[in-house]
Amino acid sequence: MTFREINSKMVEATVAPGQRLFSQRGAMLAYKGDVSFTPNVQGGQGGLMSMIGRRVAGEATPLMTVEGSGTVFFGHGGHHVHVITLAGDTLYVEADRLLAFEGTLRQGTMFMGSQGGVMGMVRGQVTGQGLFTTTLQGQGSVAVMAHGGVFEIPVTPQRPVHVDPQAYVAHHGDVRNKLSTALGWRDMVGRGSGEAFQLELSGNGTVYVQASEEKL
Repeated sequence: MTFREINSKMVEATVAPGQRLFSQRGAMLAYKGDVSFTPNVQGGQGGLMSMIGRRVAGEATPLMTVEGSGTVFFGHGGHHVHVITLAGDTLYVEADRLLAFEGTLRQGTMFMGSQGGVMGMVRGQVTGQGLFTTTLQGQGSVAVMAHGGVFEIPVTPQRPVHVDPQAYVAHHGDVRNKLSTALGWRDMVGRGSGEAFQLELSGNGTVYVQASEEKL
């Protein structure tokens, strides 16, 4: 794994010759060795079409390419950082949640409506997140950001998971999502602002949830 968690808000990344990392611009805290940082205009490994897709989606989060030989420390805004390792599968994650990821991963953009139909489109409107989400596919690791830390919840066919849309960070696996309405105890105690909506995830995989409803 390229990334190692130093503490809850910082990761260390090893950079080797012939390899590259991508990170949010401004996420580099310190580095050791012969390392270069350049603005990325190709949209990661996904190329030009990936970049165009993110711009259409309003997800043109500025990236920088990290290359050379050394060690880089990443963190951003004091947010908690969580490392996810992919073994050939696809991670679906909001663009502003990405701190850094390995260049071995192919980056793309997916229209959320294609996973959840009309409800997927509604999700984008309710959560304030784009109708599109960023995808990272292949072998490698990803560092994501969240408020209050991240916990992983397994999704199984027998046990779908319901998540507050504001607490959703990412998911991977053979998982479908849809927005559902639910009037529960939170509404009864006066917390019914956006919590009458739940993001339901079903199938086989993992969903990553932050311990907060606060946006980045």
